[in-house]
Amino acid sequence: MCSYRRIALFSSICLLQIPLHAHEGMWLPTVLKSIEGDMQAFGLKLTAEDIYSINHSSIKDAIVLFGGGCTAEVIGKDGLILTNHHCGFSSIQEHSSMEHDYLKDGFWAMDRAAEKMNPGLSATFVIRMEDVTEQVLAALTGLEPGIESKRREAVGTIAEVLAKQAVEGTHYQAAVRPFNYGNSYFLIVTETFRDVRLVGAPPSSIGKFGGDTDNWMWPRHNADFSLFRIYAGTDNKPAEPASTNVPFAPRHVLPVSTDGVQEGDFAMIFGFPGSTQRYLSSYAVDYVMNTSDPLRIRMRAASLGVIDAAMRSSDRTRIQYADKQSSISNAYKKWIGEVRGLKEMRTVEKKREEEAAFNDLARMRNREDLLKVLPELETLYAQYVPYATARDLWVEMVYYGPEVLRFADGYRSLVEDEAQLTKDNKRSEAIEGRLATLTGYFKDYDVEVDKRVFKALLPIYRANVPEAFRPEVLKEIDVKYKGNADAWVDALYEKSVLVDRAKLENLLKGSPKKFLKVMKQDPGYRASRSFFTNFLQVIRPQHVILGEGIETNMRAYVKGRMELEPNKAWWPDANSTLRLSYGKVEGSEPRDAVVYEAFSTLDGVVEKYVPGDVEFDVPQRLLDLHAKKDYGTYGVHGTMPVCFTSSLHTTGGNSGSPVLNARGELIGLNFDRTWESTMSDIQFDPEKCRNICVDARYILFLIDKFAGAGHLLKEMNIAHHQGLPMINLPIHR
Repeated sequence: MCSYRRIALFSSICLLQIPLHAHEGMWLPTVLKSIEGDMQAFGLKLTAEDIYSINHSSIKDAIVLFGGGCTAEVIGKDGLILTNHHCGFSSIQEHSSMEHDYLKDGFWAMDRAAEKMNPGLSATFVIRMEDVTEQVLAALTGLEPGIESKRREAVGTIAEVLAKQAVEGTHYQAAVRPFNYGNSYFLIVTETFRDVRLVGAPPSSIGKFGGDTDNWMWPRHNADFSLFRIYAGTDNKPAEPASTNVPFAPRHVLPVSTDGVQEGDFAMIFGFPGSTQRYLSSYAVDYVMNTSDPLRIRMRAASLGVIDAAMRSSDRTRIQYADKQSSISNAYKKWIGEVRGLKEMRTVEKKREEEAAFNDLARMRNREDLLKVLPELETLYAQYVPYATARDLWVEMVYYGPEVLRFADGYRSLVEDEAQLTKDNKRSEAIEGRLATLTGYFKDYDVEVDKRVFKALLPIYRANVPEAFRPEVLKEIDVKYKGNADAWVDALYEKSVLVDRAKLENLLKGSPKKFLKVMKQDPGYRASRSFFTNFLQVIRPQHVILGEGIETNMRAYVKGRMELEPNKAWWPDANSTLRLSYGKVEGSEPRDAVVYEAFSTLDGVVEKYVPGDVEFDVPQRLLDLHAKKDYGTYGVHGTMPVCFTSSLHTTGGNSGSPVLNARGELIGLNFDRTWESTMSDIQFDPEKCRNICVDARYILFLIDKFAGAGHLLKEMNIAHHQGLPMINLPIHR
């Protein structure tokens, strides 16, 4: 049996059991040495040290955690970074207006002075990662098992000590992160830059070509990329955004390959995948597949029905709601594919088979402690589902539904803590803080759209939230409005000052007494407080308690599986930490009689082109370049490569991750998965699962030939290896 430490570190002995065709796995860079041989057998020309090193420059020094939720990579000597268009979308939208519609027209800074600052946007590099499992677990000795709050407190204490020691005397940051439900822990030292400026982005008709129709689908034909630049102080260290900052000098720059890719080529992806759940129990998968996802799909479909129609009717509304619509629609379509994939793969049944095998092995080894785990999980989930359902509905209603509910919550302190704020002479400061938010909020707010969203979601919410978990305020619908929910919503928006900037601003600037009187009676504020209070007092406490019980048993289940089957390869679920996945450039045959080739071209863009269509229109200049076959040095055999698929294990957070060839050169930019792959967060299928990438040559073509921003290419290391075969792309007919 592998020792605990060997299990936690994914020893080379265990890893040698990986079959060569299976690309599942998001590997911590600290263990790459142990899988170096397998990667080289696949075709890698580098060593593990070339990819991840703490002693010299390596590929990891070009990988960026972008804004906390995406990945980017350094591709220029002056801090130029590449990420997805949808990752930079909120920044592009923030700079857009009716006068300068960068969403519609694109944006290209032709010199450094034109690059646009983005307050709050950050770029983070990993300096090093260190396994601190032994130190953390030693600090938990003697704790009563099963009390998660005490465990978290103890972990937090030792983590703070370890992090402080790791960065003492430096400008770095550090944190200790749990893996495998807290069976192992890693210290991660990082460097964060907060002056990140927008450099370039194609128009949405190119960056989001195909819109929601093509989202999660293959073939794809969009160039989902944008360019930013990291700025630093004159000492090349992080500095607050300022005009005196200078472009960051990176430790490593990824070469950009123009050689292209062929079916079967080695490929790897390096980035910050957000979350996977490969160890979920059958009870959890059943909840996701049959309750959670279907409900959330219904809620988002209702919101999108309103928002999409509004965006089509007005350019102003299109700009206002572009980022919001994107955040709602992406998960909506993903969940539809996830449910279908989980059903097709019989995931619940397979989980039950795994659990039966787990119990059989536990009996054989006389592990009575492990035989208790799954029955306990089953009991906990039976209690958990109503609370989880109520929480899911609350999140969809409050955080992805009508904005008035969460906007109103920002005024809670001014109302409930007014006496203390006045006593501490901090009320004026709080008022100024709220006034400062009004311009940004109302710039992207349409009261009629918000009202229609509220009306669309409320019936679904009321019909599905358990009776005991309904906010008190909703009783008014039956008592005061005789069951007419629309009339209740109409009255809320008619009477609330929170949906009218002028009224709200006057109220904030007026007397404290009047502010309190009006706000306490305001229907928008009252509805918000009822939703939040109900969640925080009725739903959340028990949801947390049951969730902690599930966490405790999942920790035991995962550890038990590792101990019972030590010769299997165990990689930890993604948790927004730096990971590498490797596989091949390849298509797939996901269903009977369906064959996906691995490549798409600009011919496919023209085939899909619909003049004036919100999703399939393209700029005339792109059509002209295609008609003339004016592809510069980036085209191949008379056509222009656009996207390709590969068998890399990805998830959210891998958006913007570099796809690299065997020499560590950028060949593509990851931006999506095929619809048949959306269940891969829970169950990965190496035959079906494919990630989708923009071809690096299409990115270079658009920067150079389409946008005329060839000056940016002068910063890059464009790699071409003479004599290598070029891909023979399929001809679209």
